[in-house]
Amino acid sequence: MPDKLFCRLLLISGLIAFLNACTGIGPATTLFRSTSPHEQYGQSLKDAKLAKTALGTDWLAASERALRDSLRITVPYRESGYFTAEKAFAVGYRLSAQRGDKLMINVETLGNREAQVFIDVFSLDERGRTSLLASSKADTNVLAWEPRRTQTYLIRVQPELLRSGQFTISVTREPALSFPVKGRDSRQISSVFGVARDGGRRRHEGVDIFAPRGTPAVASVNGIISSVGTNRLGGNVVFLSDNERNIRLYYAHLDRWNVTNGQRVAIGDTVGFVGNTGNARTTGPHLHFGIYEFGGGATDPLPFIRLGRGPARQGLLAENRLGTSARVSANRSVVRIAPGSNAAVIRELPRAAALQIIGGTNAWPRVELPDGLTGYVATATLESATRPLRQQTLTTTRNLLDEANPTAATKATLPVGATVDVLGGFGLFELIRKADGTTGWLAKQTAP
Repeated sequence: MPDKLFCRLLLISGLIAFLNACTGIGPATTLFRSTSPHEQYGQSLKDAKLAKTALGTDWLAASERALRDSLRITVPYRESGYFTAEKAFAVGYRLSAQRGDKLMINVETLGNREAQVFIDVFSLDERGRTSLLASSKADTNVLAWEPRRTQTYLIRVQPELLRSGQFTISVTREPALSFPVKGRDSRQISSVFGVARDGGRRRHEGVDIFAPRGTPAVASVNGIISSVGTNRLGGNVVFLSDNERNIRLYYAHLDRWNVTNGQRVAIGDTVGFVGNTGNARTTGPHLHFGIYEFGGGATDPLPFIRLGRGPARQGLLAENRLGTSARVSANRSVVRIAPGSNAAVIRELPRAAALQIIGGTNAWPRVELPDGLTGYVATATLESATRPLRQQTLTTTRNLLDEANPTAATKATLPVGATVDVLGGFGLFELIRKADGTTGWLAKQTAP
């Protein structure tokens, strides 16, 4: 890119950031449809006439490609990666999440200049269609989000234009609700949702949490006490309404109450005390905790209150490997859709196949092949492409290309007799290095 054009784009990019800061790139006003910071930034590119430039077009295309070519992860997960000012970047992560989960998505960046990173969460149906559900705020690289349905979701991460840096993304899961018995956690649950009761005539519509009599049963959410009373099965009971999630929390078998109808409570406030009233008179003291949908039936409370899975512990890729060229060192390797040996294979690679490491973990680097395919490869099957496989002397004049594609731009013309280092290959092309250190692609030399 010519220096003048780059400077112009940089100036306009800074102007976009300034305008967004002045107008508030966060929540839209009530006069307009609420849009995400990513959507507003994309519109800013169009308003500034950047969307028709190569960089702008590539940025918009990368954001759409990340939705189609997303990779699968299992929570908790973390990996590192990098992005450059010269090439538009976006990455999509597909994961399964359950109602009752609370996902914490954090992207830490490291670079010479502060970079705004857009984090968006989409639902993903069986046809691969996406629908935007949640976005991080414009001034933060953190997003806390609760899925409302048990299904597959997609996280897209994309930095703004003209920024370079490294990043680490971590995705962890916590329970959406606070645990309802003070000093206890989900390890004290002894009877789960759906088990038979009364000889199979009914099903258990909650979980039982055992604790000494008099242990405080506490509010799991900020909400309003909608009912305090007594019934045959539950004994002394309390209903706590959570209007944010459209659910009611049910506390049963209480020894006594500590709230009144209509009272507003905060997380951790005592609503009553553990006992064994109602049909629990012959059992030890415990809290029966249930969740009911507004206008619907019972739902399993376990996903809402179970222990989180802790922090992501995957070993991060060494910084000096990010962005480097590598090649397959084994007789055969495979590109997988997820970082694990049981993940689906999306491409087989022969020995010496060249690729670029763009992120991932120490055990499973995320790579990009010369044709643009991305996925995960076992690090044990890779080696650095710095050491040449062999030297080759050209018998014809050859064009050194910037991509493994016959229509790619020519970087240099190599004369007959030139000696180059062969670093790897891909299809009908070889990755080579000139004596001055310049690398590029040559169509494979045919035998005379």
